[in-house]
Amino acid sequence: MDAKYLIFGATGSIGSNLADQLKKSGYENIHLVSRNVNELKNISNKLGYSYTVADVLEDKFIEKVKSEINNIKGIAYCVGSIDLKPVKMVNEKDFEKCMKLNLYSAFEIIKTFQESLKKNNGSVILFSTVAAKRGFSNHSIIASTKAAVEGLTVSLAAEFAPFIRVNCIAPSLTKSKISQPLLKNLPMAEGIAKAHPMKRIGEGKDAAAMAKFLLTEESSWITGQIIGVDGGRSSLK
Repeated sequence: MDAKYLIFGATGSIGSNLADQLKKSGYENIHLVSRNVNELKNISNKLGYSYTVADVLEDKFIEKVKSEINNIKGIAYCVGSIDLKPVKMVNEKDFEKCMKLNLYSAFEIIKTFQESLKKNNGSVILFSTVAAKRGFSNHSIIASTKAAVEGLTVSLAAEFAPFIRVNCIAPSLTKSKISQPLLKNLPMAEGIAKAHPMKRIGEGKDAAAMAKFLLTEESSWITGQIIGVDGGRSSLK
């Protein structure tokens, strides 16, 4: 059986666009993972990809995934959250949940499939945020968690070279289900768009295009990189 690429968060804006772009490029060896059963089935039926229903916040979720697939060529961990609170409202449980979702589960997945990735000269894609480098109010939870993801990226890239490549994409705000509460306020959405040099909100296809490049052998000499897909917000005024 051919080694497969795993997409976690496959029903999200970036994950679903990544699956679609891989299909259009002729990749058939894709396995989708998400907790959203109906959406996952719909994407699977549309693209003809295998899938596993699993929630990365649940204990032993990785055992369910591993029981269905174990020959891995690449992993795209397209799972994320938007945890925005002022410091006075932040508690330890907020950090625990955010770390579990964005960091701990990603680490567990990579550790579980490390040998298979090594055998197949595989690739791992993680996701950060522009807020890990730019200071935004109320972002203490998500910015610090995603900064840890960036640290994990460069550490694993060093440890796994030359057999496994590890890279990270840092998007700015992207149109998605989790960002809808922010973007449904039209004046707020327009203000956020204008804060980007490219004068628009990102879309799932933007980060997915970079993820496809980094996941596949098109980027075989790239590892240990944190790449902004953020409309210029991280580096331009």
